[in-house]
Amino acid sequence: MKRLSATVLSFALSFLASSSTAGGNASASSSSAPAIFGFRDAAAESATEARFIAVPDPKLAEEHLRILTQAPHMAGTVEDKATADYVAQKFRDAGLETEIVEYRVWINYPSEISVDMTAPTGVAMHGPTREHVDKDPFQDDPRVVMPFNGMSPSGDVEADVVYANYGTPEDFEKLDKLKVDVRGKIVLVRYGQNFRGVKVFVAQEHGAAGVIIYSDPADDGWKRGDKYPDGPWRPDTGVQRGSVGYMFEFPGDPTTPGVASVPTLPESQRISAQKSAQVPKIPVTPLSYHDVWPVLQHLSGPASPREWQGALPFTYHVGPGPAKLKMHLKQDYQFRTLWDVIGRVRGSELPDEWVVAGNHRDAWVYGAVDPNSGTAAMLEAVHGVGVLLKSGWKPKRTVIFGSWDGEEEGLIGSTEWVEQHESELANAAAYFNVDVAVSGPKFGASAVPSLKQFLRDVTKVVPSPKGGTVYDAWLKAAQPDASSTQSPTDAIGESRRLPAAQMKGEVPVGDLGSGSDYTAFLQHLGVPSSDVSSSGAYGVYHSTFDDFAWFKKFGDPDFVYEQQMARVLGLEAVRMADADVLPYDYEEYGKEIAAYLDAAHRRGEDKFGARVLDFGAVNNAARHFQSAGAKILAKQRNPPRNAARLNQALRGAERALLMPQGLPHRPWFRHAIYAPGEYTGYAAVVIPGVNEALDKGDSERARQQLAALATALERAAKTLEGYR
Repeated sequence: MKRLSATVLSFALSFLASSSTAGGNASASSSSAPAIFGFRDAAAESATEARFIAVPDPKLAEEHLRILTQAPHMAGTVEDKATADYVAQKFRDAGLETEIVEYRVWINYPSEISVDMTAPTGVAMHGPTREHVDKDPFQDDPRVVMPFNGMSPSGDVEADVVYANYGTPEDFEKLDKLKVDVRGKIVLVRYGQNFRGVKVFVAQEHGAAGVIIYSDPADDGWKRGDKYPDGPWRPDTGVQRGSVGYMFEFPGDPTTPGVASVPTLPESQRISAQKSAQVPKIPVTPLSYHDVWPVLQHLSGPASPREWQGALPFTYHVGPGPAKLKMHLKQDYQFRTLWDVIGRVRGSELPDEWVVAGNHRDAWVYGAVDPNSGTAAMLEAVHGVGVLLKSGWKPKRTVIFGSWDGEEEGLIGSTEWVEQHESELANAAAYFNVDVAVSGPKFGASAVPSLKQFLRDVTKVVPSPKGGTVYDAWLKAAQPDASSTQSPTDAIGESRRLPAAQMKGEVPVGDLGSGSDYTAFLQHLGVPSSDVSSSGAYGVYHSTFDDFAWFKKFGDPDFVYEQQMARVLGLEAVRMADADVLPYDYEEYGKEIAAYLDAAHRRGEDKFGARVLDFGAVNNAARHFQSAGAKILAKQRNPPRNAARLNQALRGAERALLMPQGLPHRPWFRHAIYAPGEYTGYAAVVIPGVNEALDKGDSERARQQLAALATALERAAKTLEGYR
């Protein structure tokens, strides 16, 4: 380990001293030190943070990424285990207590995948075509898995094709209006708008026999800009792999909902995969736009609605036929071993209160951006924590870093670990996630409302490669139209939802839906969570071209944004672990919930008319929660010397928003305020019980969910008021 230069450390100290945080709510021991919300001694915390900020190294991040992406490493493979061993060694080198935890889970690898065009005669198409461009140094590795969809069943289907745009419920309704019947057909849909598993779910509901998902050049190919290797966008043969499991029902191992899939789990505690609500019933596989071209070109029937038109150079029709496809899918399903790597620094004062930071490690192929840009950033955050430990620092709370496996197949590694440690996580202070850490220079974040200001404050002390702070660059990028802020996956059409209530003049912090490893922490156990990223033009998502060569050329050539993300993730963990009073803001939480309720009330009146749904009780409960949040915020600004009971109330409020019975038809999801949408999958649905009842036009279910929401809000308000 190299020693920190006096110049670097001096710069970090002076930088922090000049960066006043907006929280500014707790008294500081020195008038020269800006206040930090949650701390009595801001000067000591600033010194700790300065030492940390000086450590993360772009060159080391580059070396991590080069090693982690030197081979394809799909979950459960020997190459995946090698990345686990590498991460574990880096954790140990930093001084973390480290273990590799195994889970036995039901996942598929492709055995035989073919799609042939059998009509009209004389038109040839056999896919999937091998992904290939000129001059990519990694594409020809024999370990590159053929394009396939995780959690698809095996199957043989030959049928006419129907084009259904993005495969949303609204798209299928338009087909109904066009009198196009998808029953027994192979439905062709393009990536974007919603989670790929939702596309399959909706097609299955409408009686389709199979699904093909392709990437249209309008969404992440040549219409967006130059194709790889000349530019960052998807080339003709690029294919987006990905799971189509119904993670909106529950994530994790499909045979053990709510139970950790440890190797010793008795078979009697598993359900059969065939009966699992997570597994689709119809075969599905992905193709490139190179392969789909002749299929779309030979569809007849009505011209597609003009908003359905992609970027291929002909008019898209919806069919059915005369294009006919034959799908042959033979999946190799087995129980396979996954490896989570867990590194721990035990808390000196509150060892049973955990602060967890995590990133998944497995990839569909090389995974330079998704997820190993996050793994490299996390390893440099761990490097910084290691330097602090060697300097004598001891966190008040236990800090845990998790390198999750099997995220791509269905958030499996993180979910199984959460289910295994449910009792210990009852005292967790926060979970901080990073996934697609860097695909470009634009910072963005999502979080529960109680952590949104905390996130803003952290970014106010991290230097940006653009000059100033990360917060400065974030704010500049958000102006003048904050609603245009992209999430890490906007470029691939699976964007996470931006906040319902954005603060005027503030950076927008999004809401958490699903699609990454915070899901089990927040939506099953009620652990306050966040997700951070730095995004850009990223067209090679889940393809073989998401490799080190692409990243070095287009993602972050100098690895300075990797350094930035290491600092943000690490500071989240260090600051939360050391806080005297947990830096949550439940007043902001209450304001956002009030905005959600106002929007739902208007929707209810539009759907059912005035006075059909009574929002009186839930509005009163929301006001009670917001008032309790404001009162406890005042106590947080002037905390008692012994803050144990105050912190207990603060931790308990998020858990109090869990509904014991869960959401209708999907009880694994228990959070009353946030869930992945049943028909969006990744994007958050706020107050999901109420809003999904409105989507269904079910007034009785809406009444029941309004009552359940009111109960949860009252419970959370009383939890906050429990501290006197």
